[in-house]
Amino acid sequence: MESPRARRSRRARPARTRPLLCTTLVTVAIVGGTAAGTAYVEARAHPGSGPVSSSAVASARADGEDSVEPAAEPTVDHDGLLAKALRWVSVEDGAQVSVAVLDLDSGESASYGDGSFDTASIVKVDILAALLLQAQDAGRRLSASEKSYATTMIENSDNTAASALWRAIGTADGLDAANKRLGLTDTEGGDGMLWGLTQTTAADQLTLLRQVFGDHSELSEASRRYLRGLMGQIEADQHWGVSAAADGSQWALKNGWLARSTTGLWDINSIGRVTVDGRPCLVAVLSKGNSTQAKGISLVESAAKAAVSALAVGAPAASAS
Repeated sequence: MESPRARRSRRARPARTRPLLCTTLVTVAIVGGTAAGTAYVEARAHPGSGPVSSSAVASARADGEDSVEPAAEPTVDHDGLLAKALRWVSVEDGAQVSVAVLDLDSGESASYGDGSFDTASIVKVDILAALLLQAQDAGRRLSASEKSYATTMIENSDNTAASALWRAIGTADGLDAANKRLGLTDTEGGDGMLWGLTQTTAADQLTLLRQVFGDHSELSEASRRYLRGLMGQIEADQHWGVSAAADGSQWALKNGWLARSTTGLWDINSIGRVTVDGRPCLVAVLSKGNSTQAKGISLVESAAKAAVSALAVGAPAASAS
């Protein structure tokens, strides 16, 4: 039952390059971290440059220059900061983790790893997005039974409800068609009724979250509001995952967990929206090869904290309301 059909070949993603973390005046340098993945930086003047002050600008004018061109803002390599922060996260031998994060206010993002992972139950967000998209196309609202299934599928992670809606959208073909419109390019629906073995990437899950929580989406505002509402009411025993990176209860999520019968190892995934220091962030963390569910949850939570810390560097402080 677990042998997925032959996957279509995927194009390898070119490595992303970023500018070096320096300007003529300032360098951003990693100086430490914590077990939770928090990265710290310090600004240093280059050797021999000395402090930059108003007197330096005045002396530049002394030679007859009419103006001094302002120094460029330092470029922050968030991908590099995330990679460094994840070095403090405990990953078991043989386990893998991939992370993608986006600050909705600033547009800054970071990612780590680009492998393919089983979705487990996080695909339930994608299933409901596909159903809502199909209902929009038909100019109708969800039926009472569809709403009932949607509620238990997202809030309680009910598998029977997921199977019912998986059939309703047309199984893998329906999911793949919806994802083509939603912009998920590296996600492929599972064989037959094996929706939990849908293959995806952290980058694609971040794209899905943008469709749900962003302003520009194929989903209508009513559809987005409906899905966000369900993700904000997850039952108490599933309050783990990316929510560990949030301030208090300001989060909405969907978790997935699956023990593979062939290996006994766990897939543990978590996707959602969190608020950190007043900043709304979308976070997707995927993992596989965990020896226990508990160790997988710990890995996902630590990786989520590392992800939001990587975006905190250079972010403006949230204004008090």
